[in-house]
Amino acid sequence: MSTASDAIAEHGWTAVPVDADAIFKGKPYLHEPSALLVDDIHFPSDDPIVAKVQQYAKEQLPAQTYNHSMRVFYFATAILTQQFPSHASSLSASTLALACLLHDIGSTPENLHATLLSFEFSGAMIALHLLGSAEYGAPKPQAEAVCEAIIRHQDLGRDGTITLLGQVLQLATVYDNLGARAYLVHEATRADVNRAFPRHGWAACFAGTIREEVKVKPWAHSTHLGGSSGEQFANAVEGNLLMAEYK
Repeated sequence: MSTASDAIAEHGWTAVPVDADAIFKGKPYLHEPSALLVDDIHFPSDDPIVAKVQQYAKEQLPAQTYNHSMRVFYFATAILTQQFPSHASSLSASTLALACLLHDIGSTPENLHATLLSFEFSGAMIALHLLGSAEYGAPKPQAEAVCEAIIRHQDLGRDGTITLLGQVLQLATVYDNLGARAYLVHEATRADVNRAFPRHGWAACFAGTIREEVKVKPWAHSTHLGGSSGEQFANAVEGNLLMAEYK
């Protein structure tokens, strides 16, 4: 019989600093990354919940956003296994996959304009409702872990803590979107993941989404990452030199 502590570890509820600098202690990484290719990483499509959510994501997300979500899973897995090995064996690959697949579900044109909520918050609610439904049937600790991570995946800061799942999701998204902590992932991993899931103009696509959200929701949480207009954030996405060669 599983215990509450098992669920904490399995679904990434372990509290870690929200400040990544505190985690990495001013260094580019805790452990030097090695090449980890797409074929070296198991995507848990054998889990029926993940399989259903992956199909849902393919149907609901624009192609560029779906590919970004898949890249985030592979980058997050590389970061988790190489930088946080003590947690890698306990954190469910399925829970990580669900968080990655659904983290931008609130940013679709339909969902963005269907609510006054910031896209991370509305997307987290969509994910929680979806995963907790009878059709998907995710355990409550898993569904809530995914919800929490999505709410906070753009909640970069210095003070307080965040779940391990949320931190890994953050690290992978800012790596893919901004080229942040460029040395956290081996260059061969970066190239292989981009080859498997091409960007197809992702920088312009996501920057456009940021600008659209801030235009219709000037209170949006995206402004937390780049001024009241969101332009600093959007410009940083478009100026991601680490990923520039992959287009």
